Amino acid sequence: MTHNWKQLEKEFIEKIESAKDLNSIENIRIELLGKKGQINSLMAQMRTVAKEKKKEYGMAVNSLKQLTESLIAEKTAGLKEAEILQQIQEDKIDITLPANRGKYGTLHPLTVVQQEIEDIFIGMGYAVVEGPEVELDLYNFERANIPADHPSRDMQDTFYVDVNRLLRTQTTAIQMRVLEEEHDILPIKVVCPGKVYRKDDDDATHSHQFVQVEGLVVGENITVGDLKGSLELLARSMFGSAREIRLRQSYFPFTEPSIEIDVTCHICGGVGCPTCKNTGWIEILGAGMVHPRVLDMAGIDSKKYTGFAFGVGIERVAMLKYGVDDIRHFYTNNIKFLDTFKRFE
Repeated sequence: MTHNWKQLEKEFIEKIESAKDLNSIENIRIELLGKKGQINSLMAQMRTVAKEKKKEYGMAVNSLKQLTESLIAEKTAGLKEAEILQQIQEDKIDITLPANRGKYGTLHPLTVVQQEIEDIFIGMGYAVVEGPEVELDLYNFERANIPADHPSRDMQDTFYVDVNRLLRTQTTAIQMRVLEEEHDILPIKVVCPGKVYRKDDDDATHSHQFVQVEGLVVGENITVGDLKGSLELLARSMFGSAREIRLRQSYFPFTEPSIEIDVTCHICGGVGCPTCKNTGWIEILGAGMVHPRVLDMAGIDSKKYTGFAFGVGIERVAMLKYGVDDIRHFYTNNIKFLDTFKRFE
């Protein structure tokens, strides 16, 4: 039996080169080198070859087998490499494209404003002190110069837990505790943040629950000038360096004299507009010099020491700072509203 080995070699080469992917080259390998493949078929025909030609025939088959194995291995490696390169190309990321921003949480706007106020006063040497929300009448009213028969209690409708305990109506209660605890280690410089509760009807500017930050300074030679300077710094830090403040006479049982603090309107700059009711000013907080009776009740000599106190509503500041027109937005868990205050650190 004779074979045209050159022709077979040519056919094998063309078949191997025709493979387009790993699956087709594997099929060709089985066709040529498998148990029932052409190479084994040629080997099986050895028994029909004349004895003197067996050596030559065997060498030809082995040569064809080795060439086939080599070509298939080379072709397989090339196809694998091409497949990897194609996969890399398909998985390639264009780093010039804008990234998809992940969903991040953020601080509530009231928390942001509270922390900003705290940071301002920490920078002036104040300590931040917190206290219980369920408070004793003693600290919420009595020590703040508001006895049981005092008419100012009518100004603050209160949530009572029992005869002696209530949901605090003002963070002044924290200040009373500080005065009692630190009366012998003056001077005192603290800010007292926290939620307070009153029986108010909720509307665009009022809430039965809101957040206050109150400040207290007690020491020797503390004056209204110190109070004004501190509050000017607060106003300009929160609302801009161009803001001015003015002091108006008022009344609070805790202070004497008592004053209201206004800041120039952030909309019109003090000229007058509907936001400030054409006055050019917006009220932001109450303040005053600590009443001597309050100091005496805490065991502090009011003839030697003086002090000032102030209280600001966080919601009021946040509404002015961010242009919010309804206090209820801060408490209704409106995600679209809260998303406008997101910060990406």
